[in-house]
Amino acid sequence: MKTHQLVLNWIETELSEGRLAVGGRLPAERSLAEQLRVSRTSVREAIRILEAMGVVRAGVGSGPDAGTVVISDPTAALGSALRLHVATQHLPVADIVETRVLLESWAVSHARADSPQLALAARLLEEMDGDAVGVDEFLALDVRFHLALADAAGNAVVSAMMGSLRESITGYASRLTANLPDWDTTAGRLRAEHHNILAAVRSDDGERAGKLVAAHIEGYYKEAGVASGGTVPARP
Repeated sequence: MKTHQLVLNWIETELSEGRLAVGGRLPAERSLAEQLRVSRTSVREAIRILEAMGVVRAGVGSGPDAGTVVISDPTAALGSALRLHVATQHLPVADIVETRVLLESWAVSHARADSPQLALAARLLEEMDGDAVGVDEFLALDVRFHLALADAAGNAVVSAMMGSLRESITGYASRLTANLPDWDTTAGRLRAEHHNILAAVRSDDGERAGKLVAAHIEGYYKEAGVASGGTVPARP
């Protein structure tokens, strides 16, 4: 089980057993990470998913509004999110690709040109453009970039669904790199496409952004030789 899923499981247990309730605060990020023996990054990811679902509100700074507060009864919704996290790891890759195209095409076509998530997307692109970025780091940044674009649409359900697909996207993309003829060439193309997608969103050209992101997602999997039936080709 992925570490951020452990965080989600812990939160679900605390809520279901009454140790957390609406209006209650989660432990501080560092404290929770130490308690569960996971990274603070995993804690942040779990909180981001819960915030997108409308389960918690993450405050910053100090004072009465600081900390992560439970703002709605999440038991049923959280259970569904966890089931989706698990289920999507066993679905055909072609189905994941098709779902990504549907969600992300809609998201970028409705993304707000003034969304602060676009500044995050731009910073992620800068990191991806670095000469020393390895394959795994590139793919991790790539997923965060796509999640930031989805968040820019301001739709909590789409954000939550994209967050739930995160592990499947990362897993399939990583395994498929072995089937690419030349990773450096592919990475260069992906970088250029990322910049074009972000530019279209920032210029408020939703129709163009939607077409670009669909071609971007489908192109990667096609280049990696994903079969029409949705199977992942064997490693050479």
